[in-house]
Amino acid sequence: MINRRLHRLKKLIAQIIILVTGYWLLVTSGYAQSISSIELINNAKLYDSKVVTYEGEVIGDIMVRGEFAWINVNDGQNAIGIWLDKNLPADILYTGSYKFKGDWVEVTGVFQRACLEHGGDLDIHAQTIRKIRQGRQILERLNTSKRNLGLVLLGVLCLVWILRRLKLK
Repeated sequence: MINRRLHRLKKLIAQIIILVTGYWLLVTSGYAQSISSIELINNAKLYDSKVVTYEGEVIGDIMVRGEFAWINVNDGQNAIGIWLDKNLPADILYTGSYKFKGDWVEVTGVFQRACLEHGGDLDIHAQTIRKIRQGRQILERLNTSKRNLGLVLLGVLCLVWILRRLKLK
């Protein structure tokens, strides 16, 4: 009786371990771990011609060149040029600029330390691109205290100018 319970307990523990391991593998292998721009730049020889995953904000313009396009993706430290099929960035709505926060994307592709096709520049030739977060317009508020200070200073300047003109007459 005790032997049978011990056998069931061992079987249950084995099933739990298999389930937890399977879940962990499913979660960790679902998406590749992104590599930072600093890691790519500092270890360019290590990653050269290897498939990498890089993520960041799309900044600047989408520059179409025939059947391909360039985008720049900034991870907060550096921007890296991404060379991709011109149809891949179709769902990118916002690119980062003074008035917009760009879409946040994850790019998987071949890292080139010194791409011969593109004049020896460091870039990634994208195979896939996935939007993680959509960008948005940045609304700037007028700083009323600065405006008021400017008006006061303008008034003082006008008063000084008028008094000086009166003194000269």
